[in-house]
Amino acid sequence: MPAPRIHPMMPASNHDELAEQQFVVALKTYIATEMDPLIRNLTLATAAEIEQAEGAKPSLPQLRRRLERQQPYQNWISAMRSAQELMWQAAGDCVDRQREELDELARTAPPLGSVATDSDFVVPRYLAATDTHMMPGSYHVDPADGGVRQGAVFDKAASLYSLGRQGGQMNDMRGQTVLAHVYERFPDLAPERILEMGCTIGNSLVAVAKGFPGAEVHGIDVGAGLLRYAHARAARLGVPLHFKQASAEETGYPNDHFDLVFTSAVLHETSAKAVPRIMAECFRVLRPGGVVVHLEVPFRADEADAFALIRADYETRYNNEPFWMGAVSADLAGLARRAGFAEVAAGYQDAAFGPPERGVRGGFPQVNKGGYRSWYVVSGRKPRQ
Repeated sequence: MPAPRIHPMMPASNHDELAEQQFVVALKTYIATEMDPLIRNLTLATAAEIEQAEGAKPSLPQLRRRLERQQPYQNWISAMRSAQELMWQAAGDCVDRQREELDELARTAPPLGSVATDSDFVVPRYLAATDTHMMPGSYHVDPADGGVRQGAVFDKAASLYSLGRQGGQMNDMRGQTVLAHVYERFPDLAPERILEMGCTIGNSLVAVAKGFPGAEVHGIDVGAGLLRYAHARAARLGVPLHFKQASAEETGYPNDHFDLVFTSAVLHETSAKAVPRIMAECFRVLRPGGVVVHLEVPFRADEADAFALIRADYETRYNNEPFWMGAVSADLAGLARRAGFAEVAAGYQDAAFGPPERGVRGGFPQVNKGGYRSWYVVSGRKPRQ
């Protein structure tokens, strides 16, 4: 018998698929608990050796060149790469077995919200050039017959990728964290319209929409299959959301249209040229007094030890995230100010493991408590005058 669906659109796993997925989880857990500590020690020792010999802390290229000659590092890179490949294979196998059923569930979803795709949409080069996260076809590839395959694969793989630490199979912890941040920093905000840029399957957007039940809520992304799935997922969860295929650099919405615009782990998947444009677009579409929130990976290059840099280097070089190091090195708060935002703050927001409560403060201590326990957040307000 298939395992029960966590929500109506989630692909159901049969016995063999569940075993395949559990193997991926076990492999990722082994890497995190057994291999990572060994490579951390090796990296820190290697960095100390270079510093003693050179009289200065090693650069990332120096450290990488030394580690690449060592078998444990080679094994670690190979294991992480293999786990990622197996994750997408496991998710794809599960989805493809029931693809017709999933497409039918999408077609017969309740008439809530809307979805608009564009056959002439041009995917930004920084996304079209690679399979992000090693996802076959990335976010944007859409079969000739349409459907929801890419969204279903993304949803199934998401909880495997984070070992369930981002809100289980609902994978909505980042959305809850955005909501907690808004409640704390901007308690007066009562948005009439909300936009998420780079919404993928709407998991974060559903969480934010539930926190502001009176708002009209929109999400954009580059992938038509993602958006069809996101719409069906939200509708079957009873949440009316409006999805549109568009770039965060040029959304197509009017000036002064939204009260809250946010991204959730999106900026590091763009480019050095795109981020300032995205900041400017956020400013343009926000009403005076509106709020922007950018939630990012809980890592800043200027605070990182040698192992954290090597771990981030893996994402850039081997996990098809070429702008990872660029994003975690960029002055995101400065870019927000240059776009025109006021009341800008940057720091670490505690992860919210469930719907946050209004009036509860202290969740933005600006202290990094580690991955999946903190997120780096930059937020600000468009001046009222």
